[in-house]
Amino acid sequence: MRIYELQTIKSLTPQQARVSALKQQKERASDMLKAEKDRQKQQKATQAIQQNNQILANLNN
Repeated sequence: MRIYELQTIKSLTPQQARVSALKQQKERASDMLKAEKDRQKQQKATQAIQQNNQILANLNN
């Protein structure tokens, strides 16, 4: 490595580390919430398709 490629890594104070950890936790929770909402939306759409298919099958008989 060249000298200009090296960067000093600053250690965080306990307060900064806590804030950083809370921010990361918030981001993970937000991602999990979005994934759950998407899953529920997909499940609802699948159920609607199944119900429509049943109605069409009953009409064709």
